[in-house]
Amino acid sequence: MSFIGYKKFVEEGDLVVAYLSRENMTTLIMDSKATYNNKFGTFKHKEMIGKQYGTKMPSHNGKGFMYLLHPTPELWTQVLPHRTQILYLADISFITAYLDLKPGSIVLESGTGSGSISHSFARTIAPHGHLYTFEYHEERAKIARQEFKDHGLSDLITIECRDVCKNGFGITNKVHAVFLDLPAPWEAIPAAKEAFKRTRMGKICCFSPCIEQVQKTCTSLNENGFVEIKMFECLLRYHEVKTIPIYTVTDAVASIKTQQAKKRKHKEQEDDNEISDELIIASSSNDSSGVSSNSKVKQAPPPNLYVSKTPTETKGHTSYMTFATYLPVLYDEQ
Repeated sequence: MSFIGYKKFVEEGDLVVAYLSRENMTTLIMDSKATYNNKFGTFKHKEMIGKQYGTKMPSHNGKGFMYLLHPTPELWTQVLPHRTQILYLADISFITAYLDLKPGSIVLESGTGSGSISHSFARTIAPHGHLYTFEYHEERAKIARQEFKDHGLSDLITIECRDVCKNGFGITNKVHAVFLDLPAPWEAIPAAKEAFKRTRMGKICCFSPCIEQVQKTCTSLNENGFVEIKMFECLLRYHEVKTIPIYTVTDAVASIKTQQAKKRKHKEQEDDNEISDELIIASSSNDSSGVSSNSKVKQAPPPNLYVSKTPTETKGHTSYMTFATYLPVLYDEQ
């Protein structure tokens, strides 16, 4: 199963993303003998095999459905098993663009973690680029290596278990971009500088959650001759689209009069508790604005205006992204 290429039909052994809703997705490995159960009912794998990707698959009892989606790096980020904290699409897209990655780029990454951004890097630099990724935790490196193999990325990604802060990368004069997601990225910056291809400009990004880490990283970047040191932070703010009626001046005046009349009637009802329910109903049917209730019903509703509203609570800080530029001229002068 390849995350780079696309196929049309679901086959035995494929990894399929079962999409129930935007917040509810899961992965299924197609096995003709297996059955998937969820709140909507039962879904047999043998009935999914042979279907076209994107198919709307009904459950056996007909009470619900799900979509069969082809895996992509974006979908994988939503459903992957978390071995570490991962990067999500807002940060991934910004980093990929700012590092100027494109087909054929050679990229160095540390640490691999759950492989979220690794999949996006691989898709971006395919088919002739390469990603060298390093993970100091042996078990995580082993699992990530198997995932890259299962997802058809072995030709694009080389993973190694190594503590790059102590032992470096073992790569010199080769890469076009570097991405460091480490607790102490400043310790790996001298080795990262050695990995850059010396005949061209390169970009580096350090992903750190704390501003104190950013300060030490910037100091190390400056000491090692990097230029254009900048720090960014991606904060997501969603907009909810709503409609509101557009009132004319006449409509607005009539609405105000109606509200004022209702307030007066409510006050009169509170002052006179002895009035019967029949009289209250009769009183409430009167309209001081001079417009009868029947005429209001016949009036056409005002046109609507589409507006957007931000939620009161938004997702906050993920991490700071510190970028810098490697210049081969400065390297040669030192």
